[in-house]
Amino acid sequence: MTKVWNQGMEGNVSEIVEKFTVGNDRELDIVLAPYDVIGSIAHVKMLKEVELISDSESEKLVEELEIILKATKSDGFSIPEGYEDIHSYVEFLLVEALGDIGKKVHTGRSRNDQVLVDLHLFVKAELKEIIMGTTKLFDQFMLLGRKYEKILMPGYTHMQVAMPSSFGLWFGAYAETLIDDLILLRAVSDIADQNPLGSAAGYGSSFPLDRELTTKLLGFKQMKVNSIAAQMSRGKLEKSMAFAMASIAGTLSKFAMDVVLYSNQNFGFVSFPDELTTGSSIMPHKRNPDVFELVRARCNKIQALPGEIMLLTNNLPSGYHRDFQLLKENLFSGISDLKSCLEITCFMLDNILIKEGLIDGDKYKLLFTVEEVNRLVTEGSSFRDAYHVVSTQVQQGTFERKEGLSHTHIGSIGNPGFDLIQEKFKSITQTF
Repeated sequence: MTKVWNQGMEGNVSEIVEKFTVGNDRELDIVLAPYDVIGSIAHVKMLKEVELISDSESEKLVEELEIILKATKSDGFSIPEGYEDIHSYVEFLLVEALGDIGKKVHTGRSRNDQVLVDLHLFVKAELKEIIMGTTKLFDQFMLLGRKYEKILMPGYTHMQVAMPSSFGLWFGAYAETLIDDLILLRAVSDIADQNPLGSAAGYGSSFPLDRELTTKLLGFKQMKVNSIAAQMSRGKLEKSMAFAMASIAGTLSKFAMDVVLYSNQNFGFVSFPDELTTGSSIMPHKRNPDVFELVRARCNKIQALPGEIMLLTNNLPSGYHRDFQLLKENLFSGISDLKSCLEITCFMLDNILIKEGLIDGDKYKLLFTVEEVNRLVTEGSSFRDAYHVVSTQVQQGTFERKEGLSHTHIGSIGNPGFDLIQEKFKSITQTF
């Protein structure tokens, strides 16, 4: 196996040790490959500016790195067996193409700050996609909320019929909840938008590196100043991202559970075309909400991700540890799952069917007891006396629903506040 850390000693590391320590890094590093090359291009340009390599060497290295970058973005790109990771493979390609000049790319760098740069750039890019997906879902919830604003549905507490709600209020609730999720994504964006390049193995370098230049070249808002702090961001970046993802996943999981429940025949609030549901191998009548069950399950897995990362990184002292290698697999798969859940939820909402006239039957007559209590209060009764009157009617079976609802305050059935929610969303997204 080609190793950038080969120290020229006789003998080889045991094959079983190599296999165990490398793990599936080659496969995972394909995701990071473009960012690794982008980081190398910035590093080479900086080396030229501080006169650690010549103009000619820089030009040749950048030209070759641009070729490699294009290759990393193609569908057929892979890291051959025999290379530990993307860092060693890129360096091999440079040496193969340029000879000794290619060996200079690692000057003033460690694989530690290479992978840190890769991850910071990767998280920045993935955040943009997740924010786009979240924005699309927000817009979908708002569209449906406005469309079905006047369609009433039962509200529940303790899984018991409680008070009147509406589809407008239900969809609007999930739209506004996504704003809270975006606030966490905004915080992660600030954490990710710091340049760790130049921290080397976590203690800086005796080379006169220009870290301000690489910060500018890589498009970071600022640098992670202290080299040890830069190294300590490994694990913390992933954990911060995981918490933000878990927040969105919690919103999606709760919505998925609502849909699974409300599409049950005993509720029948929502449904979907047959081609978007699945059947049973034994029961001819069954149409199952498999999509939302899988959204629920995948999002519950994502909500476990912060705990997994904490268990991998808690109580590690400062400095690099190989434990960090295991963070990539869980984080990468979690990001992929979250993006697919956002996408499929938007697709399903494009085809959701809403049942009107839900609360007209006797089944939901007691849904309006609070409305009657409040009506009596507005006529002069104390709340406690009005509550007792209506409670007695319920117990004696004489309660009768009065027609009409008089909700007017912001955030209620009669005034869902969609414009205010839209403004809140805009104020957050403008800060990204």
